[in-house]
Amino acid sequence: MAFTIAIDGPAAAGKGTIGRALAAHYGFAHLDTGLLYRATGRRMMSGLDAIEAAQSLQPEDLKADDLRTSDVSQAASHVAAIPEVRQALLDFQRAFARRAGGAVLDGRDIGTVICPEADVKLFVTASDAERARRRHKEMVESGHDVTPDAVMEDLRQRDERDSARAAAPLRPAEDAHRLDTSEMSIDEAIARAIALVDAARG
Repeated sequence: MAFTIAIDGPAAAGKGTIGRALAAHYGFAHLDTGLLYRATGRRMMSGLDAIEAAQSLQPEDLKADDLRTSDVSQAASHVAAIPEVRQALLDFQRAFARRAGGAVLDGRDIGTVICPEADVKLFVTASDAERARRRHKEMVESGHDVTPDAVMEDLRQRDERDSARAAAPLRPAEDAHRLDTSEMSIDEAIARAIALVDAARG
């Protein structure tokens, strides 16, 4: 039986961590939809037209080891604002969401555009300062030489672009449960998310 959990929110709020944890807890499949746009952005940086890059995206493209770099993040945000790119990736995401056995998808327009009929919708957020701290720590641990100020500026640019774009802007669905992780540990955020899903499942 299909059961879909849609998780949205800005970068570094914790939605990916929560998404993976929920998928493991319930035995559902998980899709980080941001990887689709990162992989498309990365292919565009290699010289492909953005729309062509999205239409010809292959599963192995999602496994590239440089999808989390700042340059790819910016490219992902740019291609995500192109309606034809979003349309090209729409069917893939919707088919994943309907798979038997349950699915968790995290991104920026899951509850509003990809899966408006999702069984549970979460909008995960955190303060700008906390998100920048988390992303900086993550990037330094991955070997990237980046300053906290640069990370903060990168997040602000992405937030502005993602929220202002005409195609599927970042915003919470009207029926989404808001989850602010600013003051929460990872375990606390996951426990709260599980409680919300359990309540919806009855």
